[in-house]
Amino acid sequence: MQVFHSDRYTLPLPPGHRFPMRKYHELHARVRAEARGWVLNEAPAAAFAQLAGVHDPAYVRRILEGGLDPAEERRLGLPWSPALAARSCRSVGGTLAAGRAARAEGVAVNLAGGTHHARHAAGAGFCVFNDVALAARAALDEAGAAGVLVVDCDVHQGDGTAALLADEPRAYTFSVHAARNYPHHKARSDCDIALPDGTGDATYLRELALGLDHALARARPGFAIFLAGADVYAGDRLGRLALTKAGIAARDELVLRRLEASACPVAVVMGGGYADDIGDIVDIHYRTVCLALASWQRRRA
Repeated sequence: MQVFHSDRYTLPLPPGHRFPMRKYHELHARVRAEARGWVLNEAPAAAFAQLAGVHDPAYVRRILEGGLDPAEERRLGLPWSPALAARSCRSVGGTLAAGRAARAEGVAVNLAGGTHHARHAAGAGFCVFNDVALAARAALDEAGAAGVLVVDCDVHQGDGTAALLADEPRAYTFSVHAARNYPHHKARSDCDIALPDGTGDATYLRELALGLDHALARARPGFAIFLAGADVYAGDRLGRLALTKAGIAARDELVLRRLEASACPVAVVMGGGYADDIGDIVDIHYRTVCLALASWQRRRA
């Protein structure tokens, strides 16, 4: 199974910043240490033309060349730097590459990605470019996929993805998230399941299963993108839900099994994770990678 990483491209952040940059290095190190049947690749950089296929070209230039104003930086939640531009291009490139590999082999993983709050001409919520919408567009326009399903299981609604794909009838956006969490103003996905604070494993998994049945029946996808956010964890600082690590693994298994049953290739991206203990985030993401590998192996058996 092909796995793409971009943790060599790190960001200079002020002390105490809440974005957990270190998780990417630690996740890559753990995956690299466990030779389980995956092939590690450094993510390529997305090109300007690819980014401008979804985002406003003037916004893309402001990111690449350094022209964000203070209000844009506040909305993004990250200070601009050349490193931010480089990492953002690699994070998107990892998802695009994972999409191509998944369509060829069934399943592939980006150890970053899931930047689902970025909109046409603005970043938000630590999301610079929307790798999910870009990968969906590539599958439709470059690979000729019959339809694309986005399964967004980050704790925050995928508002940017929903907005960017709203006018694309071949794309179906499905988001399961905490109702009272960021963003305050939600976009409309094709299917939204908004859960109350404190939702635990049993209710989450029941609602997810019902939503997946509905989404798969409506979308009939030829390709899927799965945002496997770690921020649904009970110990997450920016979550509001209460899943255990076992519950999150059951979530991943449920999504991957349903997509297998539909013979739908899937690119898996990591999404958010903000637990106080970086080790908890890495544990959750690493288990996602292992379950993706198991799905890849079953498809090839």
